[in-house]
Amino acid sequence: MNRNFRAPMPAGDVSRRFGRWLAIVLALLAFCLPASASANAAGVQTIWRLLDYIAVDYAGAVSGGKVVSSAEYAEMTEFAGQVEERVQALAPTSAKSDLLRRTGILRVAIAAKADPRAVAEQSRTLASALLAAYPVPLAPTSPPDLARADKLYAQNCASCHGMNGDGRGPNAARLDPPPIAFSDKDRADQRSLFGLYQVISQGLDGTAMQSFEALPEIDRWALAFHAGQLAYPETAAREGERLWREDATVRARYPNLAALVGSTPAALAADLGGEKALALTAYLRRHPEAVTARLHGSLALTRERLGQSLAAYRKGDRKGASDLALSAYLDGFEPVEPVLAARDATLMARIERGMAELRAAIGEGRPLGEVEAANRALVSLFSEAEAALAPDRASGLSSFLGAFGVLLREGLEALLIVIAMIAFLKKTERSEVLGFVHGGWIAALVAGVATWFVATYVISVSGASRELTEGFGSLFAAIILLTVGIWMHGKSNAEAWQHYVKEKVSAALSRRSGWFLFLLSFVVVYREVFETILFYAALWAEGNGVAMLAGAAAAAALLAVIAWIMLRYSARLPITQFFSWSSILIAILAVVLAGKGIAGLQEAGVIGVRPLDSVPRIDILGLFPTVQTVLAQITAILILAAGFWFSGRSAAATRSPASPAE
Repeated sequence: MNRNFRAPMPAGDVSRRFGRWLAIVLALLAFCLPASASANAAGVQTIWRLLDYIAVDYAGAVSGGKVVSSAEYAEMTEFAGQVEERVQALAPTSAKSDLLRRTGILRVAIAAKADPRAVAEQSRTLASALLAAYPVPLAPTSPPDLARADKLYAQNCASCHGMNGDGRGPNAARLDPPPIAFSDKDRADQRSLFGLYQVISQGLDGTAMQSFEALPEIDRWALAFHAGQLAYPETAAREGERLWREDATVRARYPNLAALVGSTPAALAADLGGEKALALTAYLRRHPEAVTARLHGSLALTRERLGQSLAAYRKGDRKGASDLALSAYLDGFEPVEPVLAARDATLMARIERGMAELRAAIGEGRPLGEVEAANRALVSLFSEAEAALAPDRASGLSSFLGAFGVLLREGLEALLIVIAMIAFLKKTERSEVLGFVHGGWIAALVAGVATWFVATYVISVSGASRELTEGFGSLFAAIILLTVGIWMHGKSNAEAWQHYVKEKVSAALSRRSGWFLFLLSFVVVYREVFETILFYAALWAEGNGVAMLAGAAAAAALLAVIAWIMLRYSARLPITQFFSWSSILIAILAVVLAGKGIAGLQEAGVIGVRPLDSVPRIDILGLFPTVQTVLAQITAILILAAGFWFSGRSAAATRSPASPAE
């Protein structure tokens, strides 16, 4: 527990008594902690508080490699062991082994009486890694009401800590140890707002500081901001406002509320100097809305919708909670998804997974605690997204790589299908129908440009519209490719293929079926163009237009090379081998599009979501960790297997015994 929230103890006995009580409490918590999400979060918060305590108070135990306070040093040693034990008790994750390694290093450093600055750095680094591995609420979902905080402080805190935070309230004389002075700048410099919030929420064992868990979360954050500003004069806030407004590097330090509440003034002073740190701290702790004002409006909407969704679920309104959660994704996150995908595709995938888990928890009517945990985890991920989307993260290289990757990924699927159609028509000597295929993909490009114009200057394309277009477009293409793949597989074994091409294909590829080829070509290309255009519109808004265009040109050049190689190589294949290989390629694409189509409809809210923890997410294969997408792909595979078997058997039955097989 972070004793830097207390006044200096009058004697070592109180310190030792506090240490013993805390050790007992921690041992009981470790023994009784159930394997639930809420309990795990409580354990993480306790570990974080211990690490914060070590980072601040170790300097009072060791100096110059020697123990200067045996009682303090005993507590540091004990708490380092508690940190290691409690990390060991956390739920397994891929990062847990590294956390245990770090806790061991910290324990050894304290045992060796290492330099306080090194121990403080190790403790804070370990605390950051802990929160990255086990996300817990790090910040309020919106700036707290500091006007309300004044009233809350007067009602709950002033009697002990004093109205101005000097620790001399009416009840202070009766307390042992005495209440801390929030106005003590030396100690305040070591406190993060998150640390203050933790003590306000959980209380402080061994002192008169009680838990205020009964207060709403936003009120506890308001109290943390109020107490955290008392050591920094309002006169300094004016200079802090000027720094915040004029210095982009200063704003980059605090891309979101999580960054603000998690840092200490001492850490800020180490980077910017004491005067700037004092001014910025005085300003931002009085005006946290300055941080959120620069964030993308859609993410603010996302946070609002998630809060509303949770409130609806608490009232028993599952339908409303589900609709609001879906709105948080489609109306809030979808507009910034393209930029985030370009900058941090892994984070984007984690957010989509988190949204699926939240919707599943709501849809299945799980206990409130599970829904709250899923909601909190998603809010934490959106905080990471805010940091990734900060203006300082935009660069020419990220725009180039984003534009290159988007076009290559989205264009390759459409290219493979269109090239297969063109190669087939050339192979069957039906070049007069090629115009329908070329007309389809050209029309799709024109429609894509029109979509960009409309989305930019006329209306906003909603997230639901985008997902529905992708979902239904993918499913349409998948169904067509299933039939085409099975048909081509049957022709790969037909010895009378030439007779078939002359008689059957000529009849099949009439003007009417030519329009069908036009439609197929249009749908598969427009689906990808639609996605790419929206990505590019978002990337263009970042201001690195030249880099984005260069990335697009590079991807287009690579796609052109791939198309040339495919057309040239396919022309040399014997017809039966061409049919065989093409059927396999088309079958794979059909399975991929089946998965993507269902995933798109899930994100649009048309189809429910049931996560599958054992299945990895592999976008290029259309593989998503949900029951519905996996079942769709399994169904497609079974249909293809049955179709291949039946078409192969039919071809074998009609093969002339006297003719050799191709």
